[in-house]
Amino acid sequence: MKLNLRILEISGTWEPNDAERRAAWELYVELVTRVSVVPLRENDGLLREALGSLYSLFSTTREVLRKYGPEVAEPKKNGQYNFGYLAVAMLNYGIRPLLASWHPALEDWETQRPADRSRHDHEKSWSRASELRNALRDTRNILTAYADLLASACGVPNLLAAVPGDE
Repeated sequence: MKLNLRILEISGTWEPNDAERRAAWELYVELVTRVSVVPLRENDGLLREALGSLYSLFSTTREVLRKYGPEVAEPKKNGQYNFGYLAVAMLNYGIRPLLASWHPALEDWETQRPADRSRHDHEKSWSRASELRNALRDTRNILTAYADLLASACGVPNLLAAVPGDE
């Protein structure tokens, strides 16, 4: 396995135990059904909602880690990775950098919205909207690779074929 999380590259092996496979499935379902891997097209959705969806993966991942307990984070022989490490790395290196920079920038713009302008129209008029959409796309590429890894760990066919591509 190999994951490039911008700041950190993870390369090695992961042979999941049963608890890790079940945890991987739960997180996989969350990833493939969110903007994390589903493209946000130019005129679709709100950037705020996309950031909120990514942010919600923190609580979801925490719930999965608590549910399956220490068994998903136990040290393994020969330096193999475990689900716990991979899940936390995904959050801290795959998602957190995007949210840390873009959440406050978008929030600053949102506070300037006139009362008579829709949220959608106000977001579209933001000079940095395209830049944020590009950052979301870059993060989606990272999370797509992570979702692919989770599918392999679960032993299921990759469901990303059911995710529409960019148009």
